Amino acid sequence: MAASDQQRDSEGVVDVAACQRRIGYVFRDPTLLVAALTHASGAQHRLASNERLEFLGDAILGFWVCERLYRMFPDSLEGDLTRIKSVVVSRETCSRISEQLELIDFLIVGKGLATPSRAVPTSVLSDLFESLVAAIYLDGGIDAVRPLVERMLVPEIEKVASGEMGSNHKSLLQQWAQRDYGITPTYEVLQEVGPDHSKSFHVSAQIGGRRYAPAWGRNKKEAEQRAASNALVELRSEGRLQRDH
Repeated sequence: MAASDQQRDSEGVVDVAACQRRIGYVFRDPTLLVAALTHASGAQHRLASNERLEFLGDAILGFWVCERLYRMFPDSLEGDLTRIKSVVVSRETCSRISEQLELIDFLIVGKGLATPSRAVPTSVLSDLFESLVAAIYLDGGIDAVRPLVERMLVPEIEKVASGEMGSNHKSLLQQWAQRDYGITPTYEVLQEVGPDHSKSFHVSAQIGGRRYAPAWGRNKKEAEQRAASNALVELRSEGRLQRDH
């Protein structure tokens, strides 16, 4: 339930002080926080909602995660970093962080959006966290944002990276293909470049008649693993493969 009575003051306004304690940041301009907490359904007009802040917050999170990944994994290729980033800044992750921070207690919505029998949509919770990040940035700059995003996102990065970089993607893809289709994936070398002692390979995974996005590797084994990872990403995005497989 959004903006519970316990989180409102005597005049029915969201308790900004309580929200600031929850997130660990005190605003110089509290109106930014109120804007971040205001869904379009609870705003007098759309420009007073958190939609514009969500737009900015999405970019800030993307930048911060990219910088962090670049520094944390100096030996990883661009494709690996991109796959990790796509999960860390996903709607699912941002929504879960909003739940961990219990931001829903302070969310300002219209009467029809959140009721005891109707949960707040994941998209709204995701936008809420992104809006909060933007509000903190506008209030105090990127250095003010770092403590919150590091506290909430570094564990997400480590969790995703441990699975993304530690998994045998070919084995996972084979298990799925054999279980659902009774066939084994094949791998095709699309291109080889470089001298014999230092070749790079461009490889695509194929299941049945479908070819998935190819990937480069410093040898065939690495390229096949990356190609299998690309296939897994596509299957997960289509909802055909859960993340824990």
